[in-house]
Amino acid sequence: MNHNDKEIVLALRTALAERIGRERFDVWFGTKVRVQANGRRVQILAPDQFLLDRVRNQFRRDVEAVAQAVFGAPIPLEFEVDQAAAAKPQVPKSGGGHRSLEASGETAPDSRPTAHHSARRRLATLDDFVLGPSNCVAFTAAQRALQRLGRLSPLFVYGPTGTGKTHLLEGITQAARRTRSVKRAVLMSSEQFTTSFLEALRGSGLPSFRRKYRDVDLLAIDDLQFFSGKRATIVELKHTIDSMLRDGRQLVLAADRPLSEIHGLGPELTARISGGLVCGLEPPEEETRLLVVQRLAQQQGLAIPEDVLQLLASRIHGDVRQLSGALNRLEAMSAALGQSVTRSLAENALEDVFRASTRIVRLPDIETAICDVFGIDARSLQSAKKSKTLAQPRMLAMWLARKFTRAPFAEIGEYFGRRSHSTVISAQNKVDHWLADGGKVQLGAADCDVREVLRRLEARMQAG
Repeated sequence: MNHNDKEIVLALRTALAERIGRERFDVWFGTKVRVQANGRRVQILAPDQFLLDRVRNQFRRDVEAVAQAVFGAPIPLEFEVDQAAAAKPQVPKSGGGHRSLEASGETAPDSRPTAHHSARRRLATLDDFVLGPSNCVAFTAAQRALQRLGRLSPLFVYGPTGTGKTHLLEGITQAARRTRSVKRAVLMSSEQFTTSFLEALRGSGLPSFRRKYRDVDLLAIDDLQFFSGKRATIVELKHTIDSMLRDGRQLVLAADRPLSEIHGLGPELTARISGGLVCGLEPPEEETRLLVVQRLAQQQGLAIPEDVLQLLASRIHGDVRQLSGALNRLEAMSAALGQSVTRSLAENALEDVFRASTRIVRLPDIETAICDVFGIDARSLQSAKKSKTLAQPRMLAMWLARKFTRAPFAEIGEYFGRRSHSTVISAQNKVDHWLADGGKVQLGAADCDVREVLRRLEARMQAG
């Protein structure tokens, strides 16, 4: 395999991991299944027929989509048994100690790294976290929690995918492990917690499970929404939280939405989590996206011109994973074509990415964003009531409708409570004055700068 093919394989594997999720990728493609590129042909090689069939049946469409994205055209795929791997002697499985580390998502800093561990992605650190207005509150909360472990517990962070939740959890865990007073810090997904709990019920024993996850100085659990509806696991999690809070230990939790939008957790668990510190993260704004792509390019050793990085930051409104995927595609296209990365190459290679990232905003999208940010329902927004808590959000909704849609004044007025043409014009002028004068609007119990509120609303609209 030549140098270009190796770079294409790297781009294929990275893009596939982004598409199907890192956890599923590690399970199915991590160290067992190889991806090869020979010219304009891609091979998927598995060590046995059983695994090959599973991968082909489950991921063929994903591999096809990724290959087309990297090469810019449909590419022939070949699924074959890896004869070289099949001929290798089987290595005996390690004992229960290694298995328990894998199940918990915990790494052993002092243990000797195995070949499996060396292939795993290194955990992110807080030093690598790109700070911006969309995430500064959650980042500050993470730092404060580390300074006084157990005092701000549970710390709960939430936000759409790609806003930095997992990065924060990994960074907090890594920083805690470097603290002398911390003996054990465990990072895991809610799925891993559930699996371990069910295994304990089936035979390995609840006392052992509870010692493993309660006798820690810090427990970080990602994807809290996965617990929804799992009543037995929720009861166990409540007892785990109670035990850790009694002992002054630190809990860090993350989810892809606010607690109020995660149905099936139950009021008792929700109350326990709400009693700690709750912080939201939002999709990164353009200046933060630029810092992200600059950092990613530097980490990957890519020579990307500044105007291309600015193009990515301005045209890709999604999350960090989309920015990383765009850089990977640029690298692969550059290698495949033997050309350096230029703005022209980027515009051609990422045309479909740019098009998909430019989300069409409609009146219902604006209504949803207004209701979510201000905590009101659609019926109140469209009612005849003129209280400040409803009038201000309604004026902002009309202003956003004029900015992001082609709807005429009459249609906007009709949609937001059968208002007149002149009411919409008045709302637009009012918000323009707020922006010019640094005005504030009421958000919850506080008055917030109108620019900050509009930034949050626009981020919510783009996130969908």
